[in-house]
Amino acid sequence: MNVLLGVGSPNDSPAAIGRAIRRATRVGNELTVAILDPETATDELEATVTATLDEHDITASTRYVEGQPGSELVDIAESEGFDEIVLAGGQTSPMGKITIDKTVEFVVLNAHTTVTLVR
Repeated sequence: MNVLLGVGSPNDSPAAIGRAIRRATRVGNELTVAILDPETATDELEATVTATLDEHDITASTRYVEGQPGSELVDIAESEGFDEIVLAGGQTSPMGKITIDKTVEFVVLNAHTTVTLVR
C-alpha cells in the first residue's frame, strides 16, 4: 500500500507521527512524508520525522507541500495513486469532543482515498 503521511500542523503530536511511521513499518507500506507549509514547519518537526524514520530503519521519501495543504494533499493522493492519507492531529476538548483543524477537516471531507487520523 502506498501511504501519504501529512505532517506540519501546529497540533501535530510527535507521538502521533511516530505511531503512523511504526504502523507503516509493521505492515510494509511504502511511505511518503509530506511536510505541510514548509515556511512554518519547524526544525524540530523535521528532526522528529527524520529521527523516527531512522529509529525504525524505514526509508521514506519526503516532500514539501506549499499552498493550501488540505487541497494539495488530496490532489497529490489522487494524481499519484496513493491508497491512504494519514494525518496526525485532533485534540480532545474539555467536553470530550474531538476537534480537528481545517486542513484535516478538508482532507476528510474531500479525499477519495482512505483517510486515517492518528492522535
